[in-house]
Amino acid sequence: MTATDTRPAPRRAAPDSPLPAPNGSSLRDLLMGVRFALTGGREAWVRTLLTAVGVGLGVSVLLLASSVPGAMDRRDVRNEARSEFNHAVDGGRPTDRSLLVRAADTTFRDMEVRGRLLKPEGPRAPLPPGLDAFPAHGEMAVSPALRELLDSDGTKLLPGRIPYEITATVGTEGLSGPGELVFYAGHDRLNTDGGAGHAMRIDAFGMQATADPLDPVLMLLVLIILVVLLMPVAVFVAASVRFGGERRDRRLAALRLVGADARMTRRVAAGEAVAGSLLGLAFGAVMFFLGRQLANVMTIEQVSVFPEDLAPGPLLAALVVLAVPLASVAVTLLALRGVVIEPLGVVRTARPRRRRLLWRLLPLIGGVALLAPLIAQGTADYFNTYVVVCGAVLLLLGVTSLLPWVVESVVGRLGGGPVSWQLAVRRLQLSGGAAAQAMNGVAVAVAGAVALQMLFAGVDNDYVQVAEKDLRRAEMDVRTPRSVPPAEVREALAGLPGVRFASAIGTGLVTPRPAADGEDPMELAVGDCATLRKVADLPSCRDGDVFRLLSDRQASNAPRKHAVPHATLYVDAGGAGAAAADTRWRLPAEVRDARPLPDPVGYERDGLLATPGAFPKERARQLGGQVFVGVDEGVSDARDRVRTTVAALSPFHQVSDYYGVAVNDQFADVRKGLFVGATCVLLLIGASLLVSQVERLRERKKLLASLVAFGTRRRTLVWSVLWQTAVPVVLALVLALGVGLLLGTVLLFVVQTTPAVPWAVVGAMTGVAGLVVLLVTALTMPVLLRLMRPEGLRTE
Repeated sequence: MTATDTRPAPRRAAPDSPLPAPNGSSLRDLLMGVRFALTGGREAWVRTLLTAVGVGLGVSVLLLASSVPGAMDRRDVRNEARSEFNHAVDGGRPTDRSLLVRAADTTFRDMEVRGRLLKPEGPRAPLPPGLDAFPAHGEMAVSPALRELLDSDGTKLLPGRIPYEITATVGTEGLSGPGELVFYAGHDRLNTDGGAGHAMRIDAFGMQATADPLDPVLMLLVLIILVVLLMPVAVFVAASVRFGGERRDRRLAALRLVGADARMTRRVAAGEAVAGSLLGLAFGAVMFFLGRQLANVMTIEQVSVFPEDLAPGPLLAALVVLAVPLASVAVTLLALRGVVIEPLGVVRTARPRRRRLLWRLLPLIGGVALLAPLIAQGTADYFNTYVVVCGAVLLLLGVTSLLPWVVESVVGRLGGGPVSWQLAVRRLQLSGGAAAQAMNGVAVAVAGAVALQMLFAGVDNDYVQVAEKDLRRAEMDVRTPRSVPPAEVREALAGLPGVRFASAIGTGLVTPRPAADGEDPMELAVGDCATLRKVADLPSCRDGDVFRLLSDRQASNAPRKHAVPHATLYVDAGGAGAAAADTRWRLPAEVRDARPLPDPVGYERDGLLATPGAFPKERARQLGGQVFVGVDEGVSDARDRVRTTVAALSPFHQVSDYYGVAVNDQFADVRKGLFVGATCVLLLIGASLLVSQVERLRERKKLLASLVAFGTRRRTLVWSVLWQTAVPVVLALVLALGVGLLLGTVLLFVVQTTPAVPWAVVGAMTGVAGLVVLLVTALTMPVLLRLMRPEGLRTE
């Protein structure tokens, strides 16, 4: 009986061995299978190699996943070691152990740059981690990534913002990752007087951070992400173990011919699987340790780690090492249940019984049943993590159980059409299960991605808030220190490409007496009429006017009491409440009332407003300032030009950006982690599918060569292979979409949110998955054309 026999399969013969098995026969049979896999000739070791590659790809991703918690912990340790905030010396004087430090962070084209200005006050001042010595004034130490960026910035926007001479490199212990942009610069104008160059005095670096626990909804998101990312890996590993099944079964039939019984053939098959999986473990480990070196040059969503950070935890690594061989044996034995191996051949393609639908629905039913009590509890404040994980796993397993039935049911009704279509349909009718197994990983990945996108969209409103600021009034905000009038910043920004407007306002405090005697100082804002109208509802305005801001929320009656015509007030530009005698300001003969309005960045002032004509020019440099900037987002690098221009005036300006939405930091971290993980899984899907497609073509080498030898056009066979891929892909994506919508709906009910489907995102992700499969198929075309050659008819 041959591999193409379509007669009904004979009854299974009872195990028959001519001689009783000696002690240790099981181990001997397993070792025989290992020997067959490694020394069974070209076909055997090619199959073993492909299995090892497929398993190795999955193992490398599993090792990477088990390394992530440790890598993040090591990043956090380095971040905590360089923190200065827990060691501020409040009110202290300079000592031989003190250091002045000021944050100088900036943003360049959406990339965060961490900067610190330093001024040691003694020989024993604490050195930041990663530095061997303090940079002198005008010098800086930079991270390797920042040095590369500075050298490659053809626009000179970033070097103009950090105009220090590079004299050193920040070491590994001072960086969260190799891609982080960091600099430490020396600056001798740092001080603690509250004005320009104000800095924090510290005596040590380091802090013990306590991370805020994730709320239940974010924890649910993390759990589902882990399930969605790791399930396709497990499916691909299981599929890799089944590579070359037909050739293996014919080899087992030869064993039956020389006296092996059915149990022995299964043990030999298990030995072959163990050999492939062990080689896969070794290959995966080598690929992981070689691939992690790419961490030095890879930055995803501004997250990077050093290669040495990627070290799997011992327990998780041991679990991978034990689980992969055991799973390979289980999958092999399960696959052999549908095969009758006899001495005269293998009955595999005899007309099979139709697959039953009922038991294939059980995983879906079980998953919904597990998650239903969480829906019924009526609150999103607590989730049983084990129930959530098991329910999600069962629902995704439902994809793998249903897909073979769907493929069989659909292709069984197909027929007619061109020759290429008929060849593809007939092949799918005879081996639709194999095609479904190849698509299982893709289907699981898409179903999980659809559910995740629904969950993210459903809880998005709780973690992504639309900004209350009117971005038409200002997209950026520049805070100027004393001694730098905001009007100078406004003039420097006027006319820059991409700057729509720049409005300057001076800010400070005034008190009714030179010594405030405990009285609360009043806010003061100085600007032209157009700018003051952005912060208050003015009855009328001309240069020389002064206004009192009165609102229901005012905590004191100081403006009404002290800001009266001809009164003398004292400017407290330092903001500490200690006015000096030479800062007096005499109010004009008229002081009018006005109602405050939220300014362009949302702040509502109180106190006094004054036009430049009513405020002494010699006092202007005693005020700080604020400049509201509007930018044209359509102009390239508009925001970066503003930052660089402001930094050229003074390194002590503070520039803030405003956007339409504000995202919760923990939610952003979870979404960033999903993007990183999805990137790795997408690469795994592509690589695993490529190996799987090559192995499936090798299985049909002789058939393809025979068809060409009998006159079948190569173009017909190419289209046939494309159809054989396209039909299961479409069916897998449709099924995945349905199961993903089901899982997403259930999860949204769990978090007490009305289900909604982000069709644009779901459609895009489904389309990307389909394109990945078609791209992999296109990459296998050279292999297909080579297998059509007459050499494919050769038999060893």
